[in-house]
This record gives sequence, structure tokens and C-alpha cells, in this order.
Amino acid sequence: MPKVELNLEDDELKELLLGDRDKAMQSIMAKILDEILKSEATEQIKAKAYERSDERTNSRNGYRVRQLTTRVGSLELHVPKLRHGNFSTQLFKRYQCSEQAFDLALMEMVIQGVSTRKVAEITKKLCGTTFSKSTVSALCNNLD
Repeated sequence: MPKVELNLEDDELKELLLGDRDKAMQSIMAKILDEILKSEATEQIKAKAYERSDERTNSRNGYRVRQLTTRVGSLELHVPKLRHGNFSTQLFKRYQCSEQAFDLALMEMVIQGVSTRKVAEITKKLCGTTFSKSTVSALCNNLD
């Protein structure tokens, strides 16, 4: 994986150290993941943004805003688009809306006997994101 640089503003550091840590962690995590996505796009294209080179295989075409539900809450990510073909990332699968560890935790609750309705309520309280009982049921269909 390529090197990723992250710059934090003073107010972000103050928020992390003195303020609402959950909100600060969500902001920092979103920045980190966005930088990783940009870096992966650079690797796939074989050129940095706005860079011209003979090795360049494609060009960027903006980005899509996607929500990813994680253990630290819901993150807004900027997933790069490419002019020709699809961008692929190692962070998550295409159309995935929550991290795998989070999905596994939901499935574990169901295995332990928690109803799908209760799981939906628990996720709302823990990370501010609701999953419908049908979504929880669909996730559990992946169980062996």
C-alpha cells in the first residue's frame, strides 16, 4: 500500500483532545480513508491528480459521495471515479455500506438470540445509524 499523508487542523486536534471524541474520531477516520482512496486511484492510474505522464492508463472523473457505517459511526467518503472503467478499492467491496467487522457484530447478536428488531434499536443507540430488521435478516443469510 502506498504512503499516505494526513494533515489535521488545530481545531480537529483540540476536538479530539478536549471535545467530542466520537465526532473527532469520525472526522479523522473519514480523512484517513479518503486519503487511502486517493492513493489507490493514483496507483491504478499510474499518475497523480493533474499529472501528465506516458505511463498514465486512465484519468480521474470526480468522485462519488458514499456513506460507510463503521464502529466509530457513519462516515462520508469520497470514492474516486475513473473516466474509463471502474475504480476498485481494497477497503470495501463495491456497493458495500458498512464495514465487515460491523456486519459480523450484527450477525453475532442474532446468533446469540437477539431479535432483528432489537439489533436495529441497538445499532441506532451505539452509532446513530439504523439498520432495518430486513437488512439485519439479509446479513444473516450470509451465515453458514
